Amino acid sequence: MDADEFETFVRDSAPALRRYARAVTADPDQAEELLQQTYVRMATAWHRLVAEGGPLTYAKLTMVRLHVSRLRTIVRRARSTPAAPPSAATDEVDRLRRLLAGLSPLQRVVLVMTYLDDLDDESIAAAIGRRPATVRSLRHRALLRAGLPIARVRAEREVAG
Repeated sequence: MDADEFETFVRDSAPALRRYARAVTADPDQAEELLQQTYVRMATAWHRLVAEGGPLTYAKLTMVRLHVSRLRTIVRRARSTPAAPPSAATDEVDRLRRLLAGLSPLQRVVLVMTYLDDLDDESIAAAIGRRPATVRSLRHRALLRAGLPIARVRAEREVAG
């Protein structure tokens, strides 16, 4: 393994992947753990990743898969408790974090992959091990739970895309 090349990748990609992990997990501590697990996985496959030319894409996909795997383990152990109602805060970032934390983990992952990565339903479905129809359902329910009008979100996505 070319250690210098991998270290350069880690240094250059850490800020973006850290933000991505925080969006996926909605928890800074879990995000750091997820980021470290992702880098460990990448280190073992670094030669292949460099040859294929997509280490950043691999990192994001690995992050999502590790997170979904962790969530499945948690769900198997016990049913999740309902999220606490959000408190009144003026900071938009805090509001978004609370909103994401109030969603189910899969709903959160689907929204992140839809709006941050701009992935289509088939790609998201492959990443989380579900069908495209399930991805659409998860997104729809997440947007309803977040209190966002579905028509407005669709229009904004079409304009942005």
